[in-house]
Amino acid sequence: MDKLYPVYTLNNECHDCYKCVRQCHVKAISIQQGHASVLPEKCIACGNCVQACPNNAKRVRNDIEKVKNLFRAQQEVYVSLAPSWSGIFEYTPSKMIALLKKLGFKHVSETALGAQEVSIECAKLMKEKEKGLFISSACPVVVDYIRLYNPKFLPYITPVASPALTHAKMLKEIYGNHIHIVFIGPCIAKKNESDYNPDLIDVALTFEELKFWLQDEFISVDDTDETGTEAFVPQNAFEGALYPIEGGMNETIKKGGMADDVQFINVSTIENLEKTLKGLDPANVNKKIFIEALSCSGGCLAGPCASTKKPELLRISDTLSKVKSRESIPNEPKTVVEKEYVKKQIEHQNYSYEKISEALKKIGKYTEEDELNCGGCGYNTCRELACALLSGEAEPSMCVSYMRKIAMQKAAAMLRCMPSAIVMVDKDLRIVESNEAFMKMFCSDMYDVFSDKAEGLNGACIDRIVDFSDIFKETLKTERDIHKEHYAVKNRLYDISAFSIEKNELVGAIITDVTQSEMGREKIAQKAHEVINKNIAIVQEIACLLGEHMVETELLLSTIAQDYDTSDEDKK
Repeated sequence: MDKLYPVYTLNNECHDCYKCVRQCHVKAISIQQGHASVLPEKCIACGNCVQACPNNAKRVRNDIEKVKNLFRAQQEVYVSLAPSWSGIFEYTPSKMIALLKKLGFKHVSETALGAQEVSIECAKLMKEKEKGLFISSACPVVVDYIRLYNPKFLPYITPVASPALTHAKMLKEIYGNHIHIVFIGPCIAKKNESDYNPDLIDVALTFEELKFWLQDEFISVDDTDETGTEAFVPQNAFEGALYPIEGGMNETIKKGGMADDVQFINVSTIENLEKTLKGLDPANVNKKIFIEALSCSGGCLAGPCASTKKPELLRISDTLSKVKSRESIPNEPKTVVEKEYVKKQIEHQNYSYEKISEALKKIGKYTEEDELNCGGCGYNTCRELACALLSGEAEPSMCVSYMRKIAMQKAAAMLRCMPSAIVMVDKDLRIVESNEAFMKMFCSDMYDVFSDKAEGLNGACIDRIVDFSDIFKETLKTERDIHKEHYAVKNRLYDISAFSIEKNELVGAIITDVTQSEMGREKIAQKAHEVINKNIAIVQEIACLLGEHMVETELLLSTIAQDYDTSDEDKK
């Protein structure tokens, strides 16, 4: 877990669902021991994985403590508030400013002021050229995507910094370089932008962090006084407030009196941008085309950390209702931050056909027909997964079809080798699975016929094969396990354990023929009884003999005693 990067994973909450891999367009996810980790060197911080994670295992770095440290150092801290705030929060401008000041900020300014300067500069750049392709630099996700994955279009990104960086420079020009700037908006990638440009933006917070901070400080919105005197510095923004809406930047540039010779196109999401640019040779563009490229579908109002349940339509409507127009838009920007975007292309390892084939075999893909390309692992094709396996970013267990096949093979092997008879029956009392022992036990006369068939007894009615189908009916009805010991059927004895597999749909049973063992026990018991009876007879015979002998002895001794008694009397 690397908290230094804006997006990280809580491993204990990550349960190998691979949903983040599916949603990550650039596959900047590594799976190790079933846990998905973000690869910072490949990530563009779009936030798709954060929104997609069903267990909330993907987290966004919390930078509130960095801002508090600025307060502790008694620094002057200004807020650069993203224009999307007006569509997400239900507060008036003065209420929003009052809440931020209550946290400790000195002043609050609208990032839309910087957006206006960027639009003026872009219009100026397009007027200076007769033709060509222009791609907006406002979205840091788009910029990083082109830098890392599509560097052919890097020269066509407008060489102007984003509205947030432009606004930060504007505030420093007005209030001095000693002030500190904290950007607050719905975007995760702004944290990267802040990390790359610490001279302009000290910290970037999300709206989610802002809401958490207000709750953590027990700041009640209702208890915050709204005096009406609070205002944005140095002034309110105008057309720049359109930026968070899809096509908003294009509209802002048009308002500046851009000539009709420019074609304005807005493209949202990285997937759509890739499709739009696919196969295009920018050198052959013979028109002026400006692409407003955004990472989020719906614009910044749908940012990954917007932290609102408000319907998107209302977000757009509320944002539009707060936009004000000015009488005239200058031809020259007051503040410009020139920006050169440096190529940082990902080095893709090209694996040989032999290596990919070996990797495919690890997931049970031996032929092209085996390559289902189902996407269950998160990758678009089986070969993409194979390459990820070779690079150490994936595991064989990610292949659902392979794991299912292995599980079925293991289950089939266990069923086949178990000495007890096993059978599974559906709600219509038809066999869906049975093992060899079951066929031998109940279909011995037809064993050769059924054993040669791949489906075996599947589909056969259980009541035509066994005489205890009522046990299956009862288990289907009650969903309770039933155990029968020494269950007599004709001249056989069975131990039967029936159990529910799927509620009212599927039951199974393990059956053991105990006839021979019980007969053996009876024989042993019979022999034991015979031995016992014989012993008793012998004892009784011995007792009789001893009794007769004792009687005779007693008679003899009595006679001798009487003789002695008679002799004594004669002497007297």
